[in-house]
Amino acid sequence: MAMLTTPGTPDPIPLEVARSARARRRGLLGRDGIKGALLLSPASALHTLGMRFAIDVAYLDRSLRVVAVRTMRPGRIGLPRPRARHALEAEAGAMQRWGIRRGVRVAVQDD
Repeated sequence: MAMLTTPGTPDPIPLEVARSARARRRGLLGRDGIKGALLLSPASALHTLGMRFAIDVAYLDRSLRVVAVRTMRPGRIGLPRPRARHALEAEAGAMQRWGIRRGVRVAVQDD
């Protein structure tokens, strides 16, 4: 499993990476939660139709810098973010705990 690090987190965050189109389409659908985060790449917009829980979404540019962070309740459709190339999903409240906000650069460490 990959790990996610940010300047605001002393310990790496477990990270799942959706590497296929099918995995990106599925995202967090059908789950009751996630330990850590899910990286969707490429992705500039997403939805929470059919999801069971609220999520935080951080939209990332090409250099993995956060361009926007939103909390989405189930059943919502998000607007596309023009500069976003990736989306990071986690349970609602996680981004704030991890210090992920606009302008922060995240790093992905593959295992």
